[in-house]
Amino acid sequence: MKLSLVSMIATCVLLHMFYTRADDDEATIEVEQESDAVAESIPYSTPKPIGNVYLAEHFDDPGAFEKRWIISQAKKDDAEEAIAKYSGKWSVEEAEKNGLVGDLGLVLKSKAHHHAISSRLDKAFLFDNKPFILQYEVRFQHGQECGGAYLKLLSHTKGLDLKRFHDKTPYSIMFGPDKCGTDEKLHFIFRHKNPKNGSFEEKHWKRTSSIPKFDDIFKDKKPHIFTLKITPDNSFEVLIDKKSIQKGSLLEDFSPPVNPPAEIDDPEDSKPEDWDEREKIPDPSAIKPEGWLDDEPEFIPDPDAEKPTDWDDEMDGEWEAPLISNSKCTIGCGKWKPPMIDNPNYKGKWKPSMINNPNYKGKWKPRKIPNPEYFEDLNPYKISTIEAVGFELWSMSDGIVFDNIIISDDPLVVDQWTEDTWALKKEIVDRETENVLVRLVKYTNKHPWLWAVYVLVIGLPVVLFISFCCTTTPTSKVNFLNNILSILFVSKKCYRFL
Repeated sequence: MKLSLVSMIATCVLLHMFYTRADDDEATIEVEQESDAVAESIPYSTPKPIGNVYLAEHFDDPGAFEKRWIISQAKKDDAEEAIAKYSGKWSVEEAEKNGLVGDLGLVLKSKAHHHAISSRLDKAFLFDNKPFILQYEVRFQHGQECGGAYLKLLSHTKGLDLKRFHDKTPYSIMFGPDKCGTDEKLHFIFRHKNPKNGSFEEKHWKRTSSIPKFDDIFKDKKPHIFTLKITPDNSFEVLIDKKSIQKGSLLEDFSPPVNPPAEIDDPEDSKPEDWDEREKIPDPSAIKPEGWLDDEPEFIPDPDAEKPTDWDDEMDGEWEAPLISNSKCTIGCGKWKPPMIDNPNYKGKWKPSMINNPNYKGKWKPRKIPNPEYFEDLNPYKISTIEAVGFELWSMSDGIVFDNIIISDDPLVVDQWTEDTWALKKEIVDRETENVLVRLVKYTNKHPWLWAVYVLVIGLPVVLFISFCCTTTPTSKVNFLNNILSILFVSKKCYRFL
């Protein structure tokens, strides 16, 4: 009797949920409607960094953007005239999908064009005794076929003219993603000044491991942030979407290395004529075995093979009409040769056995001399002062959004900037891509009474099954089945009532 009562109550509760909400999957529709309105439900306001920054660009103010950012009017020296000019178009606009209301970004608008745009920092960044942190956001709205999305930090130089910004403009650091076909890179390059002669050389980051799902960045159409941290102790860290990709040292993880070798090969040294590099030599005491056949071929005609009776050795003369298959050559044409078989007498060219060379001196190497270009720079962190930032790109895809560029020496400032910008966009994307189970859990958290329903939905069948299995007499089983029928009867009454 108690079982029947509990079952009837549970059934009524279940029917209340499913019959009143399941006609058109209203609960599911409500979840989907909530997902569609995520952008509107997540409030966004233009971020304002609290702390020391050298640049904090959000692109939310088109008027300020036009005053601050300068589109290059230069041309590339090594490009064809038709495409040499930096004629690619830029725009400030919202993302096409899953964007925050009121959030604008810098959009690369043209395919197959050179693009160049730059802006001065609020104040120059001097690499002295404070850390350097660069972060910016990229979204490939239409994917990426071939092209870059990296950022250049332009060096402080006399008379830097941003209207003439081009690929040869001196930069201190280049950082960001690049792709062409299946070749996907994350650039981190810094230009190091030779303390001996004042020349500059690019030092390229040697990535020691693959980046998990790096190719997704170019095709998932989601916003991603790229972060570079360099500290005065010459260490660095690269992060994507707040996840550390690699930590390393400016002194150890770049090619070519910052410091040249102390010694080099003597360019005037040459190998002596009597230098013997043969580690093994033929045994002078070895004797060719009697009966060794040097001139015997490795393959000989098969003595058992016979010439086919329908083989034609004659040619038809000069061919004037288009060639067609010769009906007489179903087996073969031309001079017939019997097939080759292994020579039972073949032993190969005879060679004496090898012995250790008593005159062996090893592989010759030129002697070492002091490197006249040697220097030792133990603090390559002192990179050239940064005066401006710029995008100088070629791309076969358009719709690339750049946003929320920040340069600071305070990690807390950058973290807060991230929470006010990219983290909000990530929440939109996460909700958009959540599976049904995650959505159901979140919906249930919003309507806690559903947890009780789930307990009954899962627990009631288990209790009924155990109760049926534990009944030992026919009468008990009959009573159990009667309880089930009673539940079904009450379910119908509950449905009519509800």
